[in-house]
Amino acid sequence: MDGTAGPGEGPAHETLQTLSQRLRVQEEEMELVKAALAEALRLLRLHGPTTTLQGSGISAPTRNSSITVPPGLPPTCSPSLVSRGTQTEGGLEMEPISGPPGLSNGPPALQGGSEEPSGTQSEGGCSSSSGAGSPGPPGILRPVQPLQRSDTPRRNSSSSSSPSERPRQKLSRKAASSANLLLRSGSTESRGNKDPLSSPGGPGSRRSNYNLEGISVKMFLRGRPITMYIPSGIRSLEELPSGPPSETLSLDWVYGYRGRDSRSNLFVLRSGEVVYFIACVVVLYRPGGGPGGPGGGGQRHYRGHTDCVRCLAVHPDGVRVASGQTAGVDKDGKPLQPVVHIWDSETLQKLQEIGLGAFERGVGALAFSAADQGAFLCVVDDSNEHMLSVWDCSRGVKLAEIKSTNDSVLAVGFSPRDSSCIVTSGKSHVHFWNWSGGTGVPGNGILARKQGVFGKYKKPKFIPCFVFLPDGNILTGDSEGNILTWGRSVSDSKTPGRGGAKETYTIVAQAHAHEGSIFALCLRRDGTVLSGGGRDRRLVQWGPGLVALQEAEIPEHFGAVRAIAEGLGSELLVGTTKNALLRGDLAQGFSPVIQGHTDELWGLCTHPFQNRFLTCGHDRQLCLWDGEGHALAWSMDLKETGLCADFHPSGAVVVVGLNTGRWLVLDTETREIVSDVTDGNEQLSVVRYSPDGLYLAIGSHDNMIYIYSVSSCGTKSSRFGRCMGHSSFITHLDWSKDGNFIMSNSGDYEILYWDVAGGCKLLRNRYESRDREWATYTCVLGFHVYGVWPDGSDGTDINSLCRSHNERVVAVADDFCKVHLFQYPCARAKAPSRMYSGHGSHVTSVRFTHDDSFLVSLGGKDASIFQWRVLGAGSSGPAPATPSRTPSLSPASSLDV
Repeated sequence: MDGTAGPGEGPAHETLQTLSQRLRVQEEEMELVKAALAEALRLLRLHGPTTTLQGSGISAPTRNSSITVPPGLPPTCSPSLVSRGTQTEGGLEMEPISGPPGLSNGPPALQGGSEEPSGTQSEGGCSSSSGAGSPGPPGILRPVQPLQRSDTPRRNSSSSSSPSERPRQKLSRKAASSANLLLRSGSTESRGNKDPLSSPGGPGSRRSNYNLEGISVKMFLRGRPITMYIPSGIRSLEELPSGPPSETLSLDWVYGYRGRDSRSNLFVLRSGEVVYFIACVVVLYRPGGGPGGPGGGGQRHYRGHTDCVRCLAVHPDGVRVASGQTAGVDKDGKPLQPVVHIWDSETLQKLQEIGLGAFERGVGALAFSAADQGAFLCVVDDSNEHMLSVWDCSRGVKLAEIKSTNDSVLAVGFSPRDSSCIVTSGKSHVHFWNWSGGTGVPGNGILARKQGVFGKYKKPKFIPCFVFLPDGNILTGDSEGNILTWGRSVSDSKTPGRGGAKETYTIVAQAHAHEGSIFALCLRRDGTVLSGGGRDRRLVQWGPGLVALQEAEIPEHFGAVRAIAEGLGSELLVGTTKNALLRGDLAQGFSPVIQGHTDELWGLCTHPFQNRFLTCGHDRQLCLWDGEGHALAWSMDLKETGLCADFHPSGAVVVVGLNTGRWLVLDTETREIVSDVTDGNEQLSVVRYSPDGLYLAIGSHDNMIYIYSVSSCGTKSSRFGRCMGHSSFITHLDWSKDGNFIMSNSGDYEILYWDVAGGCKLLRNRYESRDREWATYTCVLGFHVYGVWPDGSDGTDINSLCRSHNERVVAVADDFCKVHLFQYPCARAKAPSRMYSGHGSHVTSVRFTHDDSFLVSLGGKDASIFQWRVLGAGSSGPAPATPSRTPSLSPASSLDV
């Protein structure tokens, strides 16, 4: 069977025949290998300086003889640890079967030799195994179920079963092929091996000790041991750096705006700053330039929240802000309680924390009262009953609470003329509430509800927004595109026991304003009203009697109108459903000042010599960002999900990997696609150019790394070979500084090394790669970074990792919404770090810019992009004593350390 055909192909009997034939070939090869080993040892004894070592488990001519230490072995190795060996181009490599007490797996130089696949050489000189997704080479103690990370034992992992018991294990067809070959070849080689140290305490036992003092360290993920070899220049782990790095991060800019699935998310403060939110951060943005002009303003950030912000309200004084968050969970899976923060927008100090423990799931809507200078705050939570509560802002106590409705509530507000009147709207309802008793005992207030009567008018499915008019009437916008005018009427009722006057709210007028839903209404300072449409993307200004005065249409690629806020003069701010923030007016049109992605992000790469970076994700958009101008340079539709990207060292082109196995090479200036290639039919997880730009490596979920030779500044490429040997999907890879070797990680926590220039060969002796220097370090598994993993990790807790170009620090993106900064190398267990919050979802990727002045991090589901300024040693400014934060930030919103 050739090196590319899987054992599971064809009828079962054909597969068994093929495996039997391969078994015979393997046995013949092993006999030749043993003969070569004996000859090599004889030559070493005759021609080199000798060291007396006792042999065991090898052919008779070399047993109990004086031999030299083979190249690549630690000085303490002995042939008694060797049961078989192979002759390679670079010298002699051996594989351990037994060893002295306490060293049951032998020296690491020998152990690494067990990782070379036994197969043929594929196209381009590539190492190949039994096929794509192969469990790997024979001679490795591991039954494997490919592509099932939770069930797949690692290469060289320990097992409690003895060799005689393994044939009875229920294996997959691919795993059985390797296991059967292992048993036959192992039994052949052990015939003459009578060393008692090769017994059940050997590599097949859970009692095995993979560590050799001063040579390797071992960590466990999901109970699986991962052995990593210590570089020769490190004499002791104690001499490695300890403590957090002197560098710190300060949040410089947040790209994006949460308009896709939230309301009450855009306001203008008295200072002229625009306040909105994304992820766990409330952004205060000061626009630059004139109306409709370019951005270029600044940002400040309130970061007191522990989970995603869902809604905002601005106090009548234009300074204080209330922001409500969702519940979420912490890193241990424990629920975090939703809460409302009231904070000062000038100092960013938290003034009051409202409702901790009182809300369920999250805060859906909130509003300040206006008639009494903002003394009260009403809140609707996201529980099944959508509890409506009224709070005293100064004391932070609840005055009244009632079950609102089982239907969703989308908006809430106090009447500007009477704080005892509250309006809520949402799915198929408009409710008018009266409350009393608010100045008495906390919690004893009474809320009474009256439903809006639609009468002869069709009841819409949703009423997303409303606004109070100066004359006391209320306008609502609904899902049918209508603006309804509601008025209050009072009729006398002499019915005994029912009191006197009866108050009702009825529709006074109706105007059809938009095609599709009306998402936003805004009362302007001149008394006119603005409405924003969903399907038609129109922004319409209405005069008295709902007469249309002026309108403008938002470009389609920005999405529908989600929120409207009035700025200075005639300037308007418009938030859209595609997470863009536009600035302009009805006469001159609108231009974007803030843009962002709309779905989960994974792909990130930074420019090799400019402060630019590129992102892509599930929204199928490829975006190039200007890190200095804080703006989107360009974007394009990929038509497919983009998962990874990398710039060519020349900066002329960028490669993007898609979820279908396709990868594209684009000209960064013209955005023209210069290459469109498909490798396999599974998603690509990593693409990476070599530091000299001569090779391109593409890691796929089909377990292979495809290698291409590159020319003409990246515009031309041709298949060079494939690296085959991983037993699970590729997750990360890095090139060596000389561009000849690759280090790669896979979904089952393997660390493999490849000689690309020498024909894409798997390097059998991992110990020999311990001193190799890497151009980048993004692999999450390796000696230099194993200290970043937390205790009890399941192997998915770290999504991305990146070493700075000056090799001083390493940034980590974890599954718990945090960005960490560690010293590099980070080779101590439980290494301390500086930890930074702000993302509201798993952080999917981190990358340093070319000069290490900034770090870029991507949020997953929150679709946010954070640009952090790196401060401290090696940067332009002195390192602060504590993690960098906005100077006026309150302790509650400071960064964690």
